[in-house]
Amino acid sequence: MSLITEEMIINDVVRQYPQTMKVFSDHKVDSCCGGGQSIKVTAAVSNSDMTALMRDLNEVAKQGAAK
Repeated sequence: MSLITEEMIINDVVRQYPQTMKVFSDHKVDSCCGGGQSIKVTAAVSNSDMTALMRDLNEVAKQGAAK
């Protein structure tokens, strides 16, 4: 089960899982100015690989949740 979905607002994800900031940065997704939008919308603007982004976000979130 995914902790993070592409419909979630980036600012909400970062607040809940601060460690995702690096993932957004690595995937060149604007989590600052684009943070008020959904992951799907902001990633599309950045031409990001949605599958890879979601995989990486959820991997990092699950690691953080396990601590």
